[in-house]
Amino acid sequence: MSFAVPTVETQRLRLRGAKLSDLEAYAAFRASERVRFMGGPNDRDEAFSDLCYGLGQWAMRGYGLWVVADKSTDEPLGYTGLYHPEYWADREISWAVFESAAGKGVATEAARAVRDFAYDRLGWDTVISAIIPGNEPSIALAKRLGATLDGKYEHPKIGEMLIYRHVTPESRT
Repeated sequence: MSFAVPTVETQRLRLRGAKLSDLEAYAAFRASERVRFMGGPNDRDEAFSDLCYGLGQWAMRGYGLWVVADKSTDEPLGYTGLYHPEYWADREISWAVFESAAGKGVATEAARAVRDFAYDRLGWDTVISAIIPGNEPSIALAKRLGATLDGKYEHPKIGEMLIYRHVTPESRT
């Protein structure tokens, strides 16, 4: 089975499929405290499995996770994409940036491109972001994108998650 991961470009970023050469940066990220709200820190083997899991959604669902890369250097800066494990509350925009990209608007730019992809290319009319309480940077990003708190979800492994519903295709800016 083969599948293609589409590339999405923004002013500064390229959202692309993961490559084996991304593993070093991704494993370092997954071993850091930046992933405390995402089930980590994790060892290298778990990071590799997680990277493959994001790619596998493309084959199984026709959407999945991208590596967020600098458009001019192809340096991986984080990841983002559309995520929907079987036990999840709804289809989600997910994001995380590596330490080197934090505070530079990378996550906002990437997540907005993902939302546009979901609405314009996939024809979705709604999408959420599920955020663990206390993850203030992700809550702030969801709000910057126009998402509003739409309830809570009890995840069987993670526990309580806040559901932020993004604006409709017609309401986005």
